[in-house]
Amino acid sequence: MKFTLLKKIPHIFILCNILSLILMLLIILYAKHFEPSIDGLFIPPATPPYPTGGLLTHTFQILCSIPPVVCGFTFTLLRRIEPKNKSNFFLLGSAIFTGGFLLNEIYRIHIILLYFNVSKMSTIQVYGVILLAYVLMFWNNFKATPYGMIIFGVFLLFLAVLIDSISARLSFHSLLTEGIPKLFFGINYALYFWLVCYQQIVIIFQNNSQKVR
Repeated sequence: MKFTLLKKIPHIFILCNILSLILMLLIILYAKHFEPSIDGLFIPPATPPYPTGGLLTHTFQILCSIPPVVCGFTFTLLRRIEPKNKSNFFLLGSAIFTGGFLLNEIYRIHIILLYFNVSKMSTIQVYGVILLAYVLMFWNNFKATPYGMIIFGVFLLFLAVLIDSISARLSFHSLLTEGIPKLFFGINYALYFWLVCYQQIVIIFQNNSQKVR
């Protein structure tokens, strides 16, 4: 019975749990030596002061979680079906890139780096270089997709960053004027990668069905 149960547990399950345990222990050790409290690692999110407090911020974060999930899943699926497909590397790169963007939005890395005397603008510039490298690396892949959607979305994101920078210098800050273009970036960003992954899956399955015939 026990032996049968162990055979039902995939190796990836064991590996993920071991790596997660090691990572958690390392974070706890860091917090114990450099932070005020270990319990702070599990501080729950702040309760909104009213029902719609933070509603669209959380919506934006949910939208940002879609691209790395669909790109990662699509890459895993298509690599198994057609390992030599040229789009696989694009999907993997997109999963990593969008995953990094999600981590920044959830954990506010550009804000945390302020504690280490790294300015917000410096972090944004590094992100800009990473974005440029990503686009140049996969430009040929982008040309085969409805890339107008992501260009429009990135324009909205830069507009939100610009509004944030200008309002800070002018001692004027409105979360609404910054948040609206950022939210619509999230909508177009999620839709773009959803459609790209959908198209890739359909193309591979159509090609394979024609081979069978």
